[in-house]
Amino acid sequence: MYKTDMSTPDIHKACCPSRQILSRIGDKWSVVILSSLEQGPVRFGELKRMCDGISQKMLTQTLRYLERDGLIHRHVLTEKPLHVEYELSDLGINLLTLLNPLIDWVHRHCLHIAQSHTNFDNLN
Repeated sequence: MYKTDMSTPDIHKACCPSRQILSRIGDKWSVVILSSLEQGPVRFGELKRMCDGISQKMLTQTLRYLERDGLIHRHVLTEKPLHVEYELSDLGINLLTLLNPLIDWVHRHCLHIAQSHTNFDNLN
């Protein structure tokens, strides 16, 4: 559970909620899911296809965390058959504007980093 005292957030303190928020944003799937929702609402099944390699259990769990954090909205649509859509909240959109430059950086440098891994592994 997050502590609510945010008078002076400090990511270096274990009890600071900012550390837990950063942990969520930095987990394996959150950025992928948030990026997948950038173009608008997406049904659960389509989201699972977009996030290649994620299990249904992990997708469900991560979506719940992101919804709890206020980064996404979940909508149950009553048309038949019933289905669920997810979309970014205003807070999620704001976060994604900060994450997109990071995603771009990763795309530009992933081959260089992979080469660094090879070089390091060959030396050790």
